[in-house]
Amino acid sequence: MSATLAEAPVVTRQLVASEALPRPRAVWLRAAVAVLAAPVVGLLVLLAHWYLPNKQIAPPTKFFPLVLEIGIGITLFMAAIQCVARPVRPWIRAKAPLWGGFFFLLGLWDFVTLKMAWMPMPYFPGPDMVFQGLVNERSVLLDSTYHSLRLLLTGYLAGVVAGVFWGVLMGWFLNVRYWGMPLMKMIGPIPATALVPTAMVLSSNADISGAALIAWGVWFPVTMLTTSGIANVPVSYLEVARTLGAGRLYLIFRVAIPAAMPSMFVGVFMGLLVSFLALIVAETVGVKNGLGYYITWKQGYAEYGKVYGAIVIMAVCFSGLLTLLFKVRDWALVWQRGVIKW
Repeated sequence: MSATLAEAPVVTRQLVASEALPRPRAVWLRAAVAVLAAPVVGLLVLLAHWYLPNKQIAPPTKFFPLVLEIGIGITLFMAAIQCVARPVRPWIRAKAPLWGGFFFLLGLWDFVTLKMAWMPMPYFPGPDMVFQGLVNERSVLLDSTYHSLRLLLTGYLAGVVAGVFWGVLMGWFLNVRYWGMPLMKMIGPIPATALVPTAMVLSSNADISGAALIAWGVWFPVTMLTTSGIANVPVSYLEVARTLGAGRLYLIFRVAIPAAMPSMFVGVFMGLLVSFLALIVAETVGVKNGLGYYITWKQGYAEYGKVYGAIVIMAVCFSGLLTLLFKVRDWALVWQRGVIKW
């Protein structure tokens, strides 16, 4: 046996490789555990909610058990589907443990609040009160979500348009960059919170002043990253286009901007993150609707179950907007698809 594996016959190497691979029975067993773990964890959380005594004083609700029952039903349906549908089997087996983790976090939240009362009321309600607040206030929350998204998208799109416009000017024209960059460095980092009094004085319309605050927060990172992208376009791209007879507008819109789009999308992404922070500030300048206004309103009445419900809606909406932005980026920058994952 002094010969190495590389010197062994082909049949021997194949036998060794087959022993190193997981056997079909072990693969099937692992897949079954991964798929069935989620409904089992959900069922354990449901039983704990039903039979463990409550130490936190809270009104009884039926919404948290209903959410668990729906989640368990979905995971059992996924387990059944993956047995007969081969195309979705890898996706279901990959996502099933996440459902189990979701059930576990809900159970942990329920255990440390409602069951053990380790977190004081009314500041830390259990998940049952949060789900109850979502159901009871669904009409108000739906209207608040609509107004928040409208204000957010209005200010965000205005900031992106202004940032791209000034970024292209400063990146392409040296004279504009000479005078504009020192000004950008001085006023750009000023946070939107510091401009609330100015916004309220300049416009009596709360929606306009709120959108302006969001646009201000978005404008700076988009402008800076667009300027950097345009200014750093490889000279060879421009020289080849000039050799072929391209004019200034063609160089800007067909060469410089496409080449600078990876940097521009970084600025757009950073601007979207800033807009989430500026939205809550913008809804304090007199806006009488929106999720930020709703949170402040319910916090004043110590209804923290409804406050956390609004925060859950914010998390879903903001995560959805980020996902949509990355889908647009992958569509626009086909050659960089998957470089930045979300």
